[in-house]
Amino acid sequence: MKTRTLITALALAFAAIGNAAAADAPRQLQIVPKVTPQGATAAPAEKDMKGYLFTYFKDEDHSLHFATSTDGYAFTDINNGQPVLPGKDISEQKGIRDPHIMRGPDNAFYLSMTDLHIYAQKEGLRSTEWERPHAQYGWGNNRALILMKSYDLIHWTHALVHVGELFPEFKDLGAAWAPETIYDEAKKKLMVYFTTRVSGGHNYMVYSYANDAYTSLEGAPKRLFTYPVADKSTIDGDITKVGDKYHLYYVAHDNPGGLRHAVSDKINAGYKFDPAKVDPETVSCEAPTMWRRIGTQSYVLMYDVFGAKPNNMGFSETTDFVHYKNLGRFNDAGSPMKATNFSGPKHGAVMHVTAEELKRLQAYFANKGA
Repeated sequence: MKTRTLITALALAFAAIGNAAAADAPRQLQIVPKVTPQGATAAPAEKDMKGYLFTYFKDEDHSLHFATSTDGYAFTDINNGQPVLPGKDISEQKGIRDPHIMRGPDNAFYLSMTDLHIYAQKEGLRSTEWERPHAQYGWGNNRALILMKSYDLIHWTHALVHVGELFPEFKDLGAAWAPETIYDEAKKKLMVYFTTRVSGGHNYMVYSYANDAYTSLEGAPKRLFTYPVADKSTIDGDITKVGDKYHLYYVAHDNPGGLRHAVSDKINAGYKFDPAKVDPETVSCEAPTMWRRIGTQSYVLMYDVFGAKPNNMGFSETTDFVHYKNLGRFNDAGSPMKATNFSGPKHGAVMHVTAEELKRLQAYFANKGA
């Protein structure tokens, strides 16, 4: 009897230790089979927006990270610099890149990412440098996009989308990079646009439309625009609607390279190109994304300065999309932009959030919420 009592006591003690360890472990976002609206089914008004959510990844872990801000200048990682979702858990290549987040008119959140790990061979995750031969398919040559949907920023559906398998005309797809999503008001559908190429050819941007569940694409991608300089790659498109115009920022592998700007009165056609380089960087940068300061008509152009050592995010601000004020990089001397508890962020996006959404995320990652 005493032995049985001792075994029971030990079992309870070990269970308590395990539960305590689980409670102290860093939280992660939850992948679920289905999500449903939690409250309002329309996006909040401008007056209700009280902060910013910054999604990014790091080369060191190829995983998803969240940081928040209440002023649009100082950002704090919500999980103390740890991933909110490990790339190995949600991708074929055991790593993600290029996370983009947006809020739809249905008040759902849409997160898209590149399924790619550029150091997988070094880390023993695959036996070759890339999934497919470099000589035929080029650098990176991944095949899948990752699409995720949530109503509370914590519980997410998850889908791997193989463009080449969905659409026979893309069977020789050479890459599927940097997907972003924007709502097409005319079609009343979410438009997903990303960088691709035929086999190992030049990179260019295409678009398609997502199904309502945000788990697949409904039509073969079409070219978003044709760059006016022949035989030059363009990557990393970002579209922002301002008034009745669509502003497209992208990377031109031209001379000089860097970030460029084009404008159209249509979401996926008719872009007029400005050949001028818009970023102030003297080293290489990519992944432009535009976000607006809440309550103003001031827009921040954020970009991944991967040519800096160590890499960093750079920022410029504009009100007219012609003139840009250089805000510098995170934590540079004289820059108002601060990363309070993290470093080395890469290719991300910023979205407005409400006070309630900020509080929910902070409570969850402090292990105080479900």
